[in-house]
Amino acid sequence: MITPLEYVSAIKPYVPGKPVAELERELGIKGSVKLASNENPLGPSRKALEALKKFMDTEYDLHRYPEGGGYYLKNALSGKFAERGAKVGHDEIILGNGSNELLDIAVRTFMGPGDEAVMARPSFIVYSMAVQSVGGSSIEVPLTDFRHDLAKMADAVTKKTKLVFIANPNNPTGAGNKGDEFRQFMSRVPDGVLVVLDEAYYEYVKDPEYPDTIQYFMDGRDVLVLRTFSKAYGLAGLRVGYGIAKKEILSEMNKVRAPFNTNTLAQLAALSALNDQEHLRRSVEVNEQGKQFLYKQLDSLSIRYVPTEANFIYLLLDIDARAVNEALLRMGVIIRPMGPKEIRVTIGLPEENKRFIEALKTVVRNA
Repeated sequence: MITPLEYVSAIKPYVPGKPVAELERELGIKGSVKLASNENPLGPSRKALEALKKFMDTEYDLHRYPEGGGYYLKNALSGKFAERGAKVGHDEIILGNGSNELLDIAVRTFMGPGDEAVMARPSFIVYSMAVQSVGGSSIEVPLTDFRHDLAKMADAVTKKTKLVFIANPNNPTGAGNKGDEFRQFMSRVPDGVLVVLDEAYYEYVKDPEYPDTIQYFMDGRDVLVLRTFSKAYGLAGLRVGYGIAKKEILSEMNKVRAPFNTNTLAQLAALSALNDQEHLRRSVEVNEQGKQFLYKQLDSLSIRYVPTEANFIYLLLDIDARAVNEALLRMGVIIRPMGPKEIRVTIGLPEENKRFIEALKTVVRNA
């Protein structure tokens, strides 16, 4: 067998959950609720579904390659930013097979063996995996109050640093950084370091002090702002995200990006979803209502949690998280264990949130 590169062989792969149907078969249960992957419980926009159906019914052009430049979706994104007073051109937008692919492309474009990337711990696991895949080193800075310690992350930047990853809000904790501390951080980042701003949960944020990262792009800073259609827009199954950066940065990333990396249906659905602001409003509203319900119920159970700016909540338990996960699974509630005594639960529909709380009450009572 061919031998892989040593640093690739050492990667601990991301392990996705089993299909719900298979899990139900194994456990002998039915009617499970999945609250593990931070998906939009409302599903996709009706306009997106109608656009897909019309395409399949009338054109059925799937034997053609996708529109490689993503012209129409980029045009729509550019228009949305213009409505908010931001000028973003086509050559300042890059599309990806989810924003996940774009952070991987950034690593492969700007890093190599011996280079360093600064990130928080815990945060999105894919950052360190991508860095390790090119022989780079991940410099992990522990969170403070469950959010990025931007001052210490700035301290960690050295001459070897090529990238800094900032998930805001952070996954898995849901906490966000504010504009003032981010401004201080950016004032300390030297030229030649790309700040990758992972804003996958941007649409859910309610904090009025959330940083306006697009302004740093407009000011000519070396930033890559990543957003996605997988979360609030409900298109996780189609995998489409986008990045905003200076054209000089994206021209290099496009050399690494695979041709036709976002498929025809993904582009079509994203374009329709972007124009359905009512669905986005409802998605955010349902999330906010679910958040407040869960806060109240967790408070009544004296279970600690991290106030969230995203569509999930990070719970701090007094009992073993794996045991809680197993017990919830057998009651048909799928969540994500995150540490010895930490779990993450997606905010679902009202009935899903109630089912989670009732199951959690049973687990806590039995424990």
